Amino acid sequence: MRVLLIEDDDRVAGPLAEGLRRFGFTVDHATTGAEGLAAPEAAMVLLDLGLPDMDGIDVCRALRSRSSVPIIMITARDDEVDRVLGLELGADDYVSKPFGVRELVARIRAVTRRARPAVTDPSCGSSRTSDGLDRPGAPDLQRIGPLTIDRRTRQVRLHQSSIALAPKEFDLLTCLAEDPGAVCSRRQILDTVWEPNFFGPTKTLDVHIAALRRKLGDASWIENIRGIGFRLVLPARLDATSAAARALGGELR
Repeated sequence: MRVLLIEDDDRVAGPLAEGLRRFGFTVDHATTGAEGLAAPEAAMVLLDLGLPDMDGIDVCRALRSRSSVPIIMITARDDEVDRVLGLELGADDYVSKPFGVRELVARIRAVTRRARPAVTDPSCGSSRTSDGLDRPGAPDLQRIGPLTIDRRTRQVRLHQSSIALAPKEFDLLTCLAEDPGAVCSRRQILDTVWEPNFFGPTKTLDVHIAALRRKLGDASWIENIRGIGFRLVLPARLDATSAAARALGGELR
């Protein structure tokens, strides 16, 4: 696999490139955002957010506007806002400095698997039912109130408007949507969305949850069950609206 490493610090880039080559990767190195944007397209981009000529967030935005290449952000920043913004702009994952080459390789492999088009088994999940859930015509299509999830095309719509999700955000949403209202443990989500026995920081999950909540436009779509995990629920205001509409429909009949 050809990897584009956009990193200005040679003290980081040199050992990192050498380590990746030992795992069989071909590494192209760019030291500035401009060089990275001008480089030939690779199969994976490792993007440092602290670049000398432009912010890595802007590089991420430019890359995503023209390509669907998987992007892993490399950051020394402690501010969660930067990580969430990068994920919202289309980055697929992030690692925080300092990190080990083995961790990065595991993340590259996990992101690569998630970036492949999903092949859905029609027999899976077709018998699931819950309040507010409708899957007419195809088991790949799921509706939870105004939220529609199409697993075949990996598209999500809310109130008929398309929502652009990064690959891991989509996988996270479908994991929670497998059984709306049921609690998914943090371990279960990490094993499903990332990989079994995921050994990275669990903060990764919280950052992706925050990004997904922002894109859904209402944090109450995803409830945090303290000490256990998360669950996907129809926000109370939307549930009340749906109930009123059903009641009105009954009166009209």
